[in-house]
Amino acid sequence: MPVFSSKALYAVSHLISRRMGSEEAEAHEVADHLMRANLAGHDSHGVGMLPAYVRLFVEGLLVVNQTPETVLDFGALLVLDARRGYGQRMAANAVRRAIERARETGACVLALRNSSHIGRIGTYAELAAAQGMAFTAFVNVADHHDIQAPYACADARLGTNPFCTAVPGTDGGVAMMLDMATTTIAAGKARVAYNKGVPAPDGALIDADGNPTTDPAGLIRDHTGALVSFGKHKGSGLAIMAEIMATAIAGGQRADAEQKGGILNSMLAVVIDTARLGGVETVAREAAATRAHIKSARVAPGFAEILLPGDPERRYTAERLRAGIEVDETTCSDIRPAAA
Repeated sequence: MPVFSSKALYAVSHLISRRMGSEEAEAHEVADHLMRANLAGHDSHGVGMLPAYVRLFVEGLLVVNQTPETVLDFGALLVLDARRGYGQRMAANAVRRAIERARETGACVLALRNSSHIGRIGTYAELAAAQGMAFTAFVNVADHHDIQAPYACADARLGTNPFCTAVPGTDGGVAMMLDMATTTIAAGKARVAYNKGVPAPDGALIDADGNPTTDPAGLIRDHTGALVSFGKHKGSGLAIMAEIMATAIAGGQRADAEQKGGILNSMLAVVIDTARLGGVETVAREAAATRAHIKSARVAPGFAEILLPGDPERRYTAERLRAGIEVDETTCSDIRPAAA
């Protein structure tokens, strides 16, 4: 597969965003986010999203340089409507506002409604952690056909509905972070598998009849299959609660609402200033102690080592900074006409 430097991926993303009309600050936010997603190994949320963004822009389902509406600003509660603004900028700026509010009040509950695709949620956890904040978010995905089949369902009824939580480290980074779709794999990972012509992992997909399959074509090409919730009823339960938190609580669009073919994310996030709870050093020390305790276990048969939340992303980043980032041929061929 073609291999690109992180600078090259940033450059093409920045150029496309600028030509879509984004001002410099927005183009930088989008390009930096996509590039960092690829670096962290989350190709599903990297430059492969550019063709979708161009389509959404052309169809009026993504608004560049949007100004979010402040629906409610009440002490530790902040509610913003992104009004289909460019998701990476809408979400990052919303989290920055929540961080500032958390410094004043100790914590902030942020509800961000109706943003165009906000990408990798871990980016916003990292943004909060860099400022000494703990971060937890429930996110839903709406405005297009359902793609997740909850437990015992033969039909899709939800989006991938991510969950993310993180605590800060002493170096301005993250001591520990969990960032995941509530499906066995993210939709973008099924797209990458389809583009590469390889099967999806066992247990990740069902076909049009509700039977297990490893062929991503039904989901990606035909829109007949579905992703499966991870962890049977437990992952399904988390997906359902993410939907409720992002809609009934945050006020975002539900999965069963009228669909325009866009990608709308709504997020309910809690940002906590750890300075009010012993400080970053205390939090990082406690997280390190938990990490060390788990790592002290014997490695189970069939595994090479014990990896904790955030470890794969750190490894991917180090390796891809050294060796470059592979982008499959189909993704490259999709980006070219989108750029044109």
